[in-house]
Amino acid sequence: MNPPIDDIFIADLHLSAETPDTVRAFFAFLAGAAASAQRLFILGDLFEYWAGDDDIDTPFNTGVCERLRTLVDQGTEVAFMAGNRDFLIGQRFSDVTGIRLLNDPTVIETAGHRVLLLHGDTLCTDDRAYQDFRAQVRNPVWQRAFLAKPLSERKAIIAQVREHSEAAKQANAMEIMDVNEDAVRAAFLAHDCEHMIHGHTHRPATHAMTINGTACERWVLADWHGNAPCIVSRSGALSRAADLSD
Repeated sequence: MNPPIDDIFIADLHLSAETPDTVRAFFAFLAGAAASAQRLFILGDLFEYWAGDDDIDTPFNTGVCERLRTLVDQGTEVAFMAGNRDFLIGQRFSDVTGIRLLNDPTVIETAGHRVLLLHGDTLCTDDRAYQDFRAQVRNPVWQRAFLAKPLSERKAIIAQVREHSEAAKQANAMEIMDVNEDAVRAAFLAHDCEHMIHGHTHRPATHAMTINGTACERWVLADWHGNAPCIVSRSGALSRAADLSD
């Protein structure tokens, strides 16, 4: 019998009405493993896109939020860090679900270690075009102007951006869209941590590196495709679980 789970880390679910298998896996995960954990950390891209908190009234989004609220009411602390697809999640989402919003990056204590949490896109510094785009859409002035537009117009703009993003992925070398090692080292040093957990790149692995004589580990989360891959913290150690939806 496995020891109880303290913390669970997930990212890159990209939930939408067009991904029913992943949605079912997520709901099963919330009712099972997540309900037995003390804390759940969602490190971005929970949704395929988020057009603003007024979109919470869409039946699909309402259903997801209700399941999250149930988990919180049952006693699991849930924290969310925005990704590149759902960075417009705001205070209303937090109020409805009971989820705590996290800054990117955030340092927590788990498994007896200081662990640096990120979505992961800030580490992909070789992709200059994306970093410029990220800086623009994370600007509060830009966000206020965008959110002032009608919801239907925002969704149309997002669809165009997603189409452009997919085309850019095909054109860019894969190395450009992965993390930059110098950026990783700088993040470790800036936050005085020996462990890092992030998503975004969809390249699950555990990378060992030595920084100033200290052994460090970078844990990369997997994206979801009808299953529930996670990183868990229990008994003072981090480990990887292939599927916690059973």
